[in-house]
Amino acid sequence: MNNPVYRRVLLKLSGEVLAGEKGFGIDPERADYLAQEIKSIYDLGISIGLIIGAGNIFRGLQAAAKGMDRVTGDYLGMLATVMNSITLQDALENINCNTRTLTALKVDQIAEPYIRRRALRHLEKGRIVIVSGGTGNPFFSTDTGAALRASELAAEVVLKGTKVGGLYDKDPMRHSDAVKYDTITYREVIEKNLRVMDLTAITLCSENSLPIQIFDINSPGYLKDIVLGNKSGTIVSN
Repeated sequence: MNNPVYRRVLLKLSGEVLAGEKGFGIDPERADYLAQEIKSIYDLGISIGLIIGAGNIFRGLQAAAKGMDRVTGDYLGMLATVMNSITLQDALENINCNTRTLTALKVDQIAEPYIRRRALRHLEKGRIVIVSGGTGNPFFSTDTGAALRASELAAEVVLKGTKVGGLYDKDPMRHSDAVKYDTITYREVIEKNLRVMDLTAITLCSENSLPIQIFDINSPGYLKDIVLGNKSGTIVSN
């Protein structure tokens, strides 16, 4: 039965999911794949907010470690999220999904400024709202941006698409004995120093009782199964 367990979600994707096998840049085939996955829940009538990172193009922290000014690096990362967002918008529009890209940075030629009431109105009209530019401030990650926008836009859950099927006690790509958590609390995530989101994002979700559901975005159909309640990945909550 196609009865979604959520009515409004904030989908958070890492920039790397757009990179394809090369591991960097933008792969149009990956953009098309992601668009089809997102459309599968759009067609269910779910209200969707979307945030994508910039790791396939630029990482401010890594640039800072090599001598670049941290603030400059973070702004370049925010600009990279705009590029990724416009790429996904194009792929979604090509398969008849109504979208709007809003940005915390001023890039009037290609995106609307992020205004909460405007974003809510777009959601009410059935448009996928792609939010780029992070929080618009340096020193904050796109994870924190996702937690912030999800709270502002009254999302019921942050769906975090990763390369693995949930949250593990250690990297399952490197350790064959890694153990997957089906459910875990925010406090346990912090105490165990698990890399699901940065500390600011976890704290913000905890304070707003906003669950995080981690799943494998690379498995076709998994996103739809998640919102229909057929699969769970890992759920982080209070």
